Amino acid sequence: MLMFTMSILTLLFMIIASLSFLLSKKMKRSREKSSPFECGFHPLSTSRIPFSLQFFLIAMIFLIFDVEIVLLLPLPLIMQFSSQMSLLLSSLIFLLILLFGLMHEWKYGALKWAI
Repeated sequence: MLMFTMSILTLLFMIIASLSFLLSKKMKRSREKSSPFECGFHPLSTSRIPFSLQFFLIAMIFLIFDVEIVLLLPLPLIMQFSSQMSLLLSSLIFLLILLFGLMHEWKYGALKWAI
């Protein structure tokens, strides 16, 4: 009985798969649909377009402060279970280093969008 049920299910699956394969065929092929998607740029044009350095700098600053959040987020929970002064001191030093880095970026204009 189990073998009969498995063979019926296999046959049913084969019929459904072949029907979906036949029905999913596109009858009309266009040039736009058969070409790869290139984010609005023509795929046959040059791929070397000027890249603004501001985007790169903003991405790097975002990554630095994203890692900062990941490192500092569990600190209140850790300090709740242990009252070590060295943990507080090391987190304050870490924050001061990041603050000086932010001031350095601000001083040299990396955060200015308009040039």
